[in-house]
Formats: sequence, C-alpha cells, structure tokens
Amino acid sequence: MSELHLPWLELSILVPLVGAACVARVRQIETSLRIAVAFCAITLELACGEFVDFLTLGTFEAHDHFLFNVLFPSEVFVVDELSAILLPLGALIHLVVVMSTLKTKAPRFSLTWSLISESLLLAMFSCRASWTLVVLLVVSVIPPFLEIQNRKRCTRIYVLHMSLFAGLLLTGWILLNAAPDDSPLALLPGALLSAAALLRAGIVPLHLWLTDLYEKAAFGTSILFCTPLVGAYAMMRLVLPIAPEWALQSIAILSIVTALYAAGMALVQIEARRKFCYLCLCQSSLVLAGLELVTPIGLTGALCVWLSVGLSLTGFGITLRCIEARIGKVSLADYHGLYRQMPTLAGFFLLTGLASIGFPATVGFVGMELLIEGAVDVYPLIGTMVVLAAAMNGIVVLLAYFRIFTGCQQPTNIPMHARPAERVAVLLLTLLLLGGGLYPHPGVALRYHAARELTLQRDRRNLSIPHTSNHPSIEDHDLPTLEHH
Repeated sequence: MSELHLPWLELSILVPLVGAACVARVRQIETSLRIAVAFCAITLELACGEFVDFLTLGTFEAHDHFLFNVLFPSEVFVVDELSAILLPLGALIHLVVVMSTLKTKAPRFSLTWSLISESLLLAMFSCRASWTLVVLLVVSVIPPFLEIQNRKRCTRIYVLHMSLFAGLLLTGWILLNAAPDDSPLALLPGALLSAAALLRAGIVPLHLWLTDLYEKAAFGTSILFCTPLVGAYAMMRLVLPIAPEWALQSIAILSIVTALYAAGMALVQIEARRKFCYLCLCQSSLVLAGLELVTPIGLTGALCVWLSVGLSLTGFGITLRCIEARIGKVSLADYHGLYRQMPTLAGFFLLTGLASIGFPATVGFVGMELLIEGAVDVYPLIGTMVVLAAAMNGIVVLLAYFRIFTGCQQPTNIPMHARPAERVAVLLLTLLLLGGGLYPHPGVALRYHAARELTLQRDRRNLSIPHTSNHPSIEDHDLPTLEHH
C-alpha cells in the first residue's frame, strides 16, 4: 500500500484535540472563538494537504505510518478515493460553523466539544471497516448528549435511539467477526449493521431523534452532527461490502420512502429549524438511496450529491443560524422582510438552498442528474421518486426564502448586516458551490473512479476472488458515459 509523504492524517486528528484543550483553558469568549477558528483553519489546511498528497500518489488507497503505527500496528487509519475528499469536507464544515458563531451564542455552543467532534469525525473518515470505526461511531454520539444535558433539556429520546444504535452496531460487528460465511446466521450481522446505519442516518421510522436533536441542542451542534452524513459513511464501509443485492434494494426503497416523507413534512413546517431538519433528512436519504444502486453511474451520482449536500446544506444551515442569532427562532407563519437589512445572507440563502437540490451551474447539478439517471436505469420507479422529492425540496427552499426575506420590512435596534467572519464563510462556500458547478469534470471523475473501484471490490468479495494488484486500471477513457454531462 502506498504511503503519504507527510503525517497528514495524524496531524489533522490531533490538532483539533490540542485546540480543544487550549479553548477549555480560556475564559474570554472572544479569545476562545479566535483560538477555535485558528485551529479549525489549521485542520482544514492539513486535510487539504492530505488530499493533494493523495492525488499525487495516483493510487486508490494510502496510509501514513508515522505515529499511529506504534499504537496501531495494523493499517487502521487509511484513506482511499472515497474518504480522501471527505476529510477536507468535514474540516470545512466545522470551520464555517465555528467562524459564523456570534459572541452572544458562543456560551450556548460548546467550542471545546465542537473541536473534539471534529477530531472524531476526521478519525472516522480515516478508517475503513474495522473495530476502530465502530468504536468511533459509538463515541461520536456522546458530545451532543452532553450538550443537551447541559442545557437542562430532556435526553430520553436521544439516549434511547443512540443506545439502540450503539447496541446494534457493536452486536453486529462482534457477530460479523464470529460467524463463518457459510453459517445460516451469516446474514444476521449484516442486518444488525444495516439497522444501525439506517438509524444513524435517520431513516423512517427511526428518525424521531433527529427532530429532537434540532429542537434541544444548539443549531450549530445539530449541523455538525448531521451534514457530514456519517450514517452514509457507515453504510458504505460496514454494509455495502457484505450485503446481498436484495438487502441493498430494500435499503434503497426505505431511503426513497424517507426522502418523500421528509420532503412532504418540510413543506408543512412553520418553524425554520424544523424545516431545515426535514430538508437535511430528505437530501441525506437521497444520497443513501443512490449508494445502494451499486452501479458506477448511480454510485457516482450519490457520491457527488454527498459532497454537494455537505457544502450546500451547511451553508443553508449557517445562514438560518445567523438569522436566528439576530431575531431568535424563525417562524415561517409570517413574512419577515429581511432582504434590505441582510442582502448578502439573503443571496447566499437562496444559492445554498438551490444548490442542495441540484440547480444548474451549482455543484449539485451533475451529481443529481447522474443519481437520477442511475436510479432510472436500475429502478425506474425510484428514479421518478427522486425527481419528485427534488421538486418538493425546491418548493421548500423558495417558500422559506419568501417568508424570511420578502414582505414589509420590520425595523430593529440591532445590527443585521453580516460580520466579516460571516462574509468570509459565505464567500468560501459560494466559490466552492459555483466553481464545482461551472467546472465539474475533475470532481466527477474522482467520484467515478471511486465508484468503479468500490463496485469491483464488492464483486471480488462476492465471488471470493482475492484482491490482486493487477485489477483493471481506471483511466479517463473509462468515462464515455459521463462526457455528455
């Protein structure tokens, strides 16, 4: 296996932990915010360095055995074409959320736990299917629980669902390593792991914890916990390699049903935060449905939509969060008329909302088109449902925009314009959303390579063919079906 030139993985995991220790020792809110932003920016630079270094190797997977090989002799922390770009995505999500945090909201949003959560997220994205990934998935649910508890809110729903998630995950992993492949119980571990991943993704009817989290935790914490799509990553690593085709079809049907249900619920919500919750659930369910198609085109579309959803919904969420920080929780029962007071945030709100549904010239356009094409080729009815869910999400975005930014202007005594840090976050995400939409080929090609290799690995496992280094290479001339996009 190839080796990265520098210890990017170790540093990107350790730096947020160092930042959390530094922030915990600072009492001044403004100083702690600056320290947290600085460490998040350093982590993003390290994650981008890992991605660039990985691209220069020209391989499917790589590791960086520097420090962790002493603690973990086996190759536990490894990146491949699936996860290499998810590390910068996770670091960017944390950076823009922390950067957009107002001083008045910092006491209610734990910077220390957000940095710890970032370290856990990057460690998860640096793991393949192993006991380390299972442990990290279980530990990652603790920070939101502690925040809800510190806010003196009821944790019963969250604890019940996350305890079930941890139990299913640990039991499934133990049985997977204990049961022989030819045993009648060989399907049980896959079923338990699938149920755990679906619960973490919020698939209906196991979605109640998601709305409870958005209601009781800080908005920033909810965004950080949901937009990286950790449930989809668990599905890709733990379930996709071992699940039979009929099981993947069942998961795809559950996912598309969840997407339609969430889109319908988002249409009727009168509170902006709950509307965002259901929009996020709908988009993540569409990604999950595409991941279970197990075809190069459909899987490529799902991986592309994964990236666009992470970027666009994070931007959409931090815009709502900035508005909430100024006027409190946003009710969509009335028109607020905020456009004149915050035109920058209004434009960014509309851009990110439309990008999340695959609007032309945004980063999600090609991915959504590939996802629909792959779904139609395999399951025509599911492809139709994907289009219907995307159309309903478009209505949700426009309804929210008109309710928040149009109507009679209501005078306020507090400054409503975007702060410099908020403008930097908006500009950064805008460049990525529009740049990826206007020049999509590099990103789509990388996702296509990853989809092809993941499909090949699954086929080898199903056919019991040992992996060799002589597998067919994937070059740019393997992209004829993508050229017209």
